[in-house]
Amino acid sequence: MTTYPPEPWDLHGHAYIGAWLVPVAHLPAPHYPATRPITIFGRGIVGAAFFVYEQPSPLTYNEIMATVLVRQGWRVRVSITHIWVDSEASRDGGRDLWAIPKQLADFDVVPHASYAAHDIGSLVLRRVRRLPWMLPAGFRIAQDQRGSLLVSPVTGRMRLGTASARWSFAADGPLAFLHGRRPLVTLASRPFRLLFGRR
Repeated sequence: MTTYPPEPWDLHGHAYIGAWLVPVAHLPAPHYPATRPITIFGRGIVGAAFFVYEQPSPLTYNEIMATVLVRQGWRVRVSITHIWVDSEASRDGGRDLWAIPKQLADFDVVPHASYAAHDIGSLVLRRVRRLPWMLPAGFRIAQDQRGSLLVSPVTGRMRLGTASARWSFAADGPLAFLHGRRPLVTLASRPFRLLFGRR
C-alpha cells in the first residue's frame, strides 16, 4: 500500500503555465457538474502546466495538468480535469485527500529547458523574463468527491515571469483539445512555495 503525507503539503519547486481560450464545444468538462465554466465570447479559459516539485517538498516528482476556470455560484474556482505525475504516493494522496484525478505517466525533464510527458504533451522554452520579487498566490480547487463538491485551498508565494515557449500536445492524446492551439501567454513560476490543502 502506497503511503503519502497528510495535508497540507508544503510544496516547493518551479512551474511553467500556459493559458488558452478554447471554444465551449471543445472545452473539457469541469470535474464537478455543479460548477460552470467561465466563458468569454463563447470560449472557456483553460490552463496547462508542467510542475516540478523539489526539496524540501514532502514528495518530489514531475507533473502535467490541465485545468478549467469555473464558477461555483459567483465564486471563482479551478477545476483540475486532467493530471499526471510520476509518483505513486502523489497519485494516491491527490486522489484520496482532494479528489484530484491523478494518473501516472513517464516524463523527460531538463529543468528550465524542456519538459515532456510521454504521449501527452511537451514544452520547449526559448526565453524567460522573471520579476525580481515574490508575489502572494491563492486560489481554491473544486473537485467531485463521490458526488459531492470538495473545495480545497491553495496558498503561497511565487516569483512570476513570462516565457517564450513552444507547447505541443498529442493529436490523439488526452489533451488533444489543445493540439495546434497557441496559448495567450506562458507564465514562469520559479520558484514557488505552495501550501496545498487544509491545516
